[in-house]
Amino acid sequence: MAHKAGFVSLLGNPNVGKSTLLNAFLGTSLAITTPKAQTTRHRIMGIYNTPEVQIVFSDTPGVIQPVYALQEQMMDAVQSTFEDSDLVMMLTEPTATPLKDGKLEKRLRQLDVPLFVVINKIDTASPDQVEAVFQFWQGRFPQASIYPIAALEKFQVPALLEEIKKLLPEAPPYFPKEDLSDRDDRFFVTEMIREQILLHYQKEVPYATEVAIEEYREEADINRIRAIIYVERSSQKGILLGHQGKAIKKVGTGARKRMEAFLEKKVFLELYVKVRPDWRKKDEDLRRFGYKP
Repeated sequence: MAHKAGFVSLLGNPNVGKSTLLNAFLGTSLAITTPKAQTTRHRIMGIYNTPEVQIVFSDTPGVIQPVYALQEQMMDAVQSTFEDSDLVMMLTEPTATPLKDGKLEKRLRQLDVPLFVVINKIDTASPDQVEAVFQFWQGRFPQASIYPIAALEKFQVPALLEEIKKLLPEAPPYFPKEDLSDRDDRFFVTEMIREQILLHYQKEVPYATEVAIEEYREEADINRIRAIIYVERSSQKGILLGHQGKAIKKVGTGARKRMEAFLEKKVFLELYVKVRPDWRKKDEDLRRFGYKP
C-alpha cells in the first residue's frame, strides 16, 4: 500500500474548539485549551502518524479583526496556513456566526483543495439547532463537506479522521515518524505557563502577558526551568504576583504538573515577572517572542 501524507489546516472564529480537536486527533494534550478567546497565538503543527499515513495538522489562532501588532501577526499565521494545505477544515459551532474576516471567508469559497466545515460542540445543542447551522453553512459553502462532531467527547472524531485520510495524496512522510510537532519542548513549556495564566486571571491581564524561557537545563532525573513572564504595566505585575506571591505560586504549581505529565519527567520551575511596556505593539518585541521573522 502506498504511503499517504498531507497538510490539513484548522481555522475558525475564536472559541470553536480547534485546539481541542487537534488534541483529539493526536490522542494527547499537545495544544493548550482554555475557555478564553485567543488562547492560541501561534500556528502550531501537530503530527498524526501511522505506518501508512502522516497528517500534519496546523492549528491556527482564532479569526479576529486585529487591533494591535500582535493580533496582526496572529492573522498572518492564519493566512500562511493556506500555502501548503492539502485540505482545509473550518470549525464552527451550533451558535456560530460567519467568520470575523469576510475576505478570509471569500478565500475559502475559492479554494482549489477540499474544504470541510466541522460543526463542533453538537452535544451542547438540540437536533434542530444542528440542522439549522448545517443548512446555514451548506448555503455559504456549497462545495464543502459538512461534519457535525463533539471534539471534547471525541464523538465522530475517528470517522472524521478516516474521511481526511481518503483525500490525502500519496507522498512520503514530511517529518520523522516519531515527531509529534514541529515545535520543541521549550515552546510547549511556555505555552503551559501561559495556559495557567489564562485559567487563573481575568480581563486584560492574560492577554498582556508573554512567557520566555531564560534557562532550560535537562538533567538525568529532572528538568530545571527558569521562565520570565512579561507584562505591559506595573499594575499587571502586581495582579499576576498576588498577595505575598500566592497567585503566581498557583500558576507555577499548575504549569509544573502539566509539564511533568507532558515531559514524563520531574520539573523544577522558577517564575519571575517583568514589565515590558507595550510589547504587543512593538515589532522588536514581537520578533523576540517569535511572532515575526
